[in-house]
Amino acid sequence: MELTVWRTFVTVCRLGSLSAAAAELNHTQSAVSRQIAGLERQLGVPLMERHARGVRPTPAGEVFRRHALATLNEADRAVRAARDARDGALNRPLAVGATPSLAAGIVPEAIRDLLKHTGPIPWSLLPGLSAHLHNRVTAGDLDIAVVTDAPPGLPHDPRVERRFLGLDDMVVALPVGHPQAGRGPVHIQTLADQTWAEDNDGSAALLRQHAARAGVSARIDLTAADLPGKLALVATGHAIALIPGVLTCALRTDVTTATLVDPPARGIYTITPRRDPHPCAAPLLDRLTTAFTPDRPARATHQPTDTDS
Repeated sequence: MELTVWRTFVTVCRLGSLSAAAAELNHTQSAVSRQIAGLERQLGVPLMERHARGVRPTPAGEVFRRHALATLNEADRAVRAARDARDGALNRPLAVGATPSLAAGIVPEAIRDLLKHTGPIPWSLLPGLSAHLHNRVTAGDLDIAVVTDAPPGLPHDPRVERRFLGLDDMVVALPVGHPQAGRGPVHIQTLADQTWAEDNDGSAALLRQHAARAGVSARIDLTAADLPGKLALVATGHAIALIPGVLTCALRTDVTTATLVDPPARGIYTITPRRDPHPCAAPLLDRLTTAFTPDRPARATHQPTDTDS
């Protein structure tokens, strides 16, 4: 499959129109239609469907779009890296991964501090859940990832080195004007009968475990596709939600928080490949450690595992 065809498909999905995609790509509409039809024949599934105002991806098309977009982004980075090479020495890009809450603040700040020291270097940031980021590190796609041990936890993998940064207390996200807004610590019993929203199984497990320890259950009646979607449900008053404490500094203005009594917590870790480490991974790790420690110190009760270092 040619990447040109993949790029055409992604453009059609973004614009929702064959003619608009043809104009942007400087193709004829019939050429765009033939490329999409050929891609559908190769995959053996329909990728696009028509609606009143244009076209949109089918469920299979949406799945393919996400993977195609990631592949195209990697291909673009490969081209830029090759062109950036000078005198036979490759200026190797630094590929960083982080969970969504950590990608919203702590990790970009650490990268900013690193660049002040190193000067400009090519880098990328991939948000994702911990299991996905772990797989990308072991596959060689990421040089360092900042992950959590929220359920189901992190695997013991000899291919990676894991360093503990600290524990992050979870907090409750509330719409502005909620009776518990700005108060705390709040007992979970006070909030258990309200509608909760969740966006991933790990966060939902932390909430259920915390409620069970208090002898209550939490009504997780709404599900969001991702963290921004969960916060949108909170902001519009449809639900409240359990969110990472590290996200508090990056919340939208129509969402506030309350702390919990004996809050659930998750460990924050960096994982790096043991083989062929990026030369900037270690200094970035040092900056992450420094950035995390002052405001979010590791608890003395944490017992490092045999893969912590």
